[in-house]
Amino acid sequence: MTLEGKVAIVTGAASGIGLACAERLAAEGADVVLADINQKVGAEHARRLGGRFVAADLTVRAGCKRLADETLDAYGTVHVLVNNAGYQHVSPIEDFPEDQWDRMISLMLTAPFLLTRYCWPTMKRQKWGRVINIASIHALVASPFKAGYIAAKHGLVGLTRTAALEGGEFGITVNAICPAYVRTPLVDAQIADQAKANAISPEEVIEKIMLAPAAVKRLIEPAEVAEFAAYLCSEAAGTITGAALTMDLGWTAR
Repeated sequence: MTLEGKVAIVTGAASGIGLACAERLAAEGADVVLADINQKVGAEHARRLGGRFVAADLTVRAGCKRLADETLDAYGTVHVLVNNAGYQHVSPIEDFPEDQWDRMISLMLTAPFLLTRYCWPTMKRQKWGRVINIASIHALVASPFKAGYIAAKHGLVGLTRTAALEGGEFGITVNAICPAYVRTPLVDAQIADQAKANAISPEEVIEKIMLAPAAVKRLIEPAEVAEFAAYLCSEAAGTITGAALTMDLGWTAR
């Protein structure tokens, strides 16, 4: 597989899954635009990968538009969009802050819609595009204390399926990757939040909450998700679209 001559946008690319995806796509020859709010770290990784960095707050529409515009101004096109940016907030519904709800929906559902919308015309004209939405196993199942995150991720699967139906005739595939817990800074923060919410130790969070439903008792590595994303960009994956693809260690096999 090669992505020589292709342009890819990856959001939330300063760390974790986003960084792993940016590294993997760059290794295949893509020109990668890394987007994040962490300007210092994101710019350093962009330089290392020979790509570009755009500091963008994707919770606001102007940030989404600027990311798309700067990419199109620099390269004239976009072939691959990886919507990965996100974060977690753990709280019971009765205490869930309204501003956190608004921010999570904006970042993890509205931003993927807007970026897809802004990249769509160029993908449509060139008759080739790959939109990969990094969802979560929580796009398919629920857990307590995660109303905002789960609502956004469930919506992301709906967006994925709708866009896939509209993009098929233009050579655009749209898929969602739904991993279980991945070893990222976001998950490290979740461990602490879950420990507090459930009044248990961090070790018990990993054993009794994160890995309890799984057949394979380990965390997923970011590079494993990136490898799957790279495959979905290949011609070999051209028949896969509109799918919510699990990497769940057997979580949903029960």
